[in-house]
Amino acid sequence: MRRARLALLASGLALSIWSNALAVETRVIDDPAEFAEEMPSWRFVADGVMGGLSTGSLKREEIADRSAVRLQGRVRLEKNGGFIQVALDLGIDASGWDGIELDVYGNGESYSVHLRTNDTLLPWQSYRMPILAQGAWKVIRLPFKSFKPHRLYVPLDVTRLERMGVVAIGRAFEADVAIGGARLYRE
Repeated sequence: MRRARLALLASGLALSIWSNALAVETRVIDDPAEFAEEMPSWRFVADGVMGGLSTGSLKREEIADRSAVRLQGRVRLEKNGGFIQVALDLGIDASGWDGIELDVYGNGESYSVHLRTNDTLLPWQSYRMPILAQGAWKVIRLPFKSFKPHRLYVPLDVTRLERMGVVAIGRAFEADVAIGGARLYRE
């Protein structure tokens, strides 16, 4: 009987260690529910900075019973336009983390997550990864190794992660995407 208990205890301990090894550790970058009084560094940017005609807004709202930062607007391609975005200033060293985890809700359209570092000197440079914003809250993990450089040749260096943007870009459409939380994660 004692041997059976020890074996059960040992297998339980092994299972606990194994399940903890599979657990994901996170560090909050932004949580709209936690920061209800202010939007930490979130800002709205549109192609009007380059003469484009896209329009939109950034709002803090309750969406499907959850606090969120919401990007809505119309992306237009005339006059070299083609994007609207919400951007969050980071200024962090993300080395030791595997990527970014976002809570996303949207209108079924595809969007892009853009990262900027000290290496992205020009406005059109970024590291990009597409996402799909479905009509229900979803947790999306974006591994740093999956971001592709856009108009630069320097590999992504997350020791100097300056900004993250959720961007409606590249085609004319009605954008509606919400972010309910942003975290660094490691597995």
